[in-house]
Formats: sequence, C-alpha cells, structure tokens
Amino acid sequence: MARRSYETNKQQEKTPMPELDPAERAKTFDEVARGYTAEDAINEARRCIQCPKAPCVDGCPVGVPIPQFIEQVANGNFAEAYDLVKGANALPAICGRVCPQETQCEGVCTRGRKGEPVGIGRLERFVADWAMGGVPSAFQPTEPADAAASGAQPADATDPEPIRDLAGKRVAVVGSGPASLTCAGELAKRGCSVRVFEALHKAGGVLTYGIPEFRLPKDLVECEISQLSEQGVEFEMNALVGKLYSIDELLDERGFDAVFVGTGAGLPSYLGIEGEGLNGVMTANELLTRVNLMKGYQFPEYDTPVYAGKKCVVSGGGNVAMDAARTALRLGAEVHIVYRRGMEEMPARAEEIHHAQEEGVQFDLLCNPVRIIGSEDGWVTGVECIRMELGEPDASGRRRPVPVEGSEFVIDADMMVIAIGSKTNPLIAQTTPGLEVTSRNLVIADEETGATSKPGVFAGGDTVIGAATVILAMGAGKRAAAGIANYLLK
Repeated sequence: MARRSYETNKQQEKTPMPELDPAERAKTFDEVARGYTAEDAINEARRCIQCPKAPCVDGCPVGVPIPQFIEQVANGNFAEAYDLVKGANALPAICGRVCPQETQCEGVCTRGRKGEPVGIGRLERFVADWAMGGVPSAFQPTEPADAAASGAQPADATDPEPIRDLAGKRVAVVGSGPASLTCAGELAKRGCSVRVFEALHKAGGVLTYGIPEFRLPKDLVECEISQLSEQGVEFEMNALVGKLYSIDELLDERGFDAVFVGTGAGLPSYLGIEGEGLNGVMTANELLTRVNLMKGYQFPEYDTPVYAGKKCVVSGGGNVAMDAARTALRLGAEVHIVYRRGMEEMPARAEEIHHAQEEGVQFDLLCNPVRIIGSEDGWVTGVECIRMELGEPDASGRRRPVPVEGSEFVIDADMMVIAIGSKTNPLIAQTTPGLEVTSRNLVIADEETGATSKPGVFAGGDTVIGAATVILAMGAGKRAAAGIANYLLK
C-alpha cells in the first residue's frame, strides 16, 4: 500500500468531537460524546503523516494496524478501515470510547510532538459506529464512486482464509469482561468451540455493569457481544464458577480441553473508617451496578431502586470515581469529589475530569475522609475530612499525602460513595487446588502466554494484574488465546 495517498491536513489540533451541552447532559444518561461525522473523520485522518516507524502501533496493546486503517479512513474507504481494525480488536466501538489513548497509541503519536496527536481513538470509534450504522446518514458516502473520486485505494483482495486449526477443541472461558471476550473471539476465529460462563444475567463484565451509559451505551456492548455469538461463541448466564462448577469440573466432567480465567477485579475496597455501615453509604461498584445493569434510575419501571440523596460525597480520584460522581449528579444530587491529592496527581483521564467539572461536580482536593457521621436512625448526615499536604513521592511515583494536624472539617451529606479501587474475588483461588495466587488473590500467570501453575488453565486481565484498563485486559486476552492455541496444538 502506498504511503500517504492523500494530502496531509496540517491543522495542529484534533478535529473537535461533538458533545451534548453540559447543562443538558447533566440531566440525562444519553451519551456525552456524539461521534464524528464522515466529514470529521476524513479531516482528522488526514492529519496522520504516515510516519515510517509508526510508534502508535507499538503503543496499542492489541496491535491495531493504525496507519493502515487511518489511511483507509482518509480516503473514504470506511469498510476497509473497519476490517483492518476488527481483525486486531474484537471490541473497536468500545475501545474507541473508553481506552486511555492519551497514554498509549496517541501518547507516542509523532504528530503530538508539535500540536495534538491524531485522534486515533475517535477514528476507531468512527469506523466501528459506521459499520453498525451509527453515523449520521447524511454524511455517509452514498456511492462507491464517492470514495474513488477522493483518491481511495482498493482494499487488498488477497487476504488468506482464516486458519481453523483448533476445530474439535473445547475451551471454557470464565467471566465475560474484555479479557474473556477477546480470548473467546480469538479462539473462535480458529475454529475452537468456546463457552463463556458469566455469573450475572448479562454478559460484558465491567463493560456492562461498571461503565455508565453516558460513556458507553449498553446496546452497543450488546451489539459487540452478539458478533461473538455469530462467530459461534456460546454464553451461559447465571453460572458462578467456583460455586456452580469448579475449574476441575470444567476440565474433567464437562470435558473442556482448557480453561481461561478472566473474572476481573470486581470486589470493592473500603476506607476502613467509622460509619461505613450507615444507610446512604455504598461503594461505586454497587451504585454503578444498580444503575448500569439493573436500570435503577428508571425505578419503578425497573424493580431496582437506587438512592442518590440530595448531597453526595464521592471518595476517590480515578475513572470509577468520576463515573460514580457523574452518575449521582444525574440522579439529582449535588456532588463533591473528595481526593487526598491534587488535580495533577488525579489518576482519572483528563477528559473525564473535564466533563465532570463542566457538569457541575465539585472537587474538594487535598482532603481525605476520616469518619462518616450518622443520625440516630442510622442515616448519613455528614463526612468528616482532614486536609492533606503533599510530601515525598511514594512507590507509585506520586507525592505522598500527609495529614495536616488539626485541620478536620465536615461536609454535610446524606450519601457517601466509596470509589477507591477494587480487588479480585478469592472464590476461584479458594476452589481450585494447584492454582498459585499472590497474597492479594491475584492469579499468577505467564505474561506472554497466560499459562498458570495448573496445566490447562490460563488467566489474564485484572484477574492477574489487578484493576487496570479495558485495553490492557484485551491485550492479555489476546496473548492468552495464542497461548491456549499452542497448548492445544501440542
């Protein structure tokens, strides 16, 4: 394929992403970022200079051929662009929305040295949405001739048929989050019979229960998962492995040749302070699950109510804290985020922090909750905090927060959400003899193959490394699929 088959767009900034007005979106669960039109996508794609070394590809955990798909977008060949992305990434519409591209592919983009990097994530989202018919029709090319007139290059018609070397093999996948879905999809491509066991009543893991509708629409997640079903992947819901079946039962009685464990890190962490048992206190996991999976914000149309209160305090500074805060805001609460460091140290994506600020979330920085205050009837009435100052860097490289003696103060509140991280559920570790785990119940697995200490059992994603990003989990799932394939063939 010829390099740069288009005239480069020299604009320094990314093509703006259309968004709902902050005042409007603070009252609705509709998606905030509206997506590029075809005109926007072509304009942004032509900012790519098609540099020979393509550092963006090395920055992508699943190895998307970024320059090649962007060139197809630049020339109006959206179908070809989608095929290139989908060949490497099983969930492009999801990754285009929630991946931290700024620290991965876009973080090493050559264009970013002078101005903003190319909007790789926005373009990935665009081609996936286009393939699903989710781009405004007025901007879609109506005839193939339109693409040809723009200098489009024909797609390579010599792509070989996929290898189906695992036909007859059976693999059980435990969990249905991004690592598991990716592993299942990669194995299905090679002819393997794959069955996914999900503990809840809907597939998707954190994609379904943990990320709000306004960032990741659930019908889109269902659409991506349905494509795996079309590939032959089977899903068994309400199947808690470790209770309903053990790993050994899957390998022996159920006759699977291998098992992939991708159960994620869905067990919430707590602050360990007085008052965490009061009514009106919940973890971000509970709030987001009630809203995302059980549609609690539509009570009584749905049977799961959700309490938001009038004034909510959210403890934490990561993406989950932003999701919880913006969700509580949409449920009608005044929301304060309490974080023990400053804005520069906050681990959440800059885009999510910016959106939260636009919508009216208030940030109480350099403070830390020390006690939750309750009424006589057991309901939250306030959160006592202490002011912090930053000392020397800790193991994470960020400056350690140190309490300022005598600086305690109280924020009036009738709801408290704890969003300080999550950990791995110990159920698999406790019910699987011979499976080595760390003191934190993380499964010990080979980084390149996903192989564990137990023959035939592989693992990846948050189950192995702890709570991380969707795309890192997908990369682990892809590597584990290759490891499982090698194991089965040998």
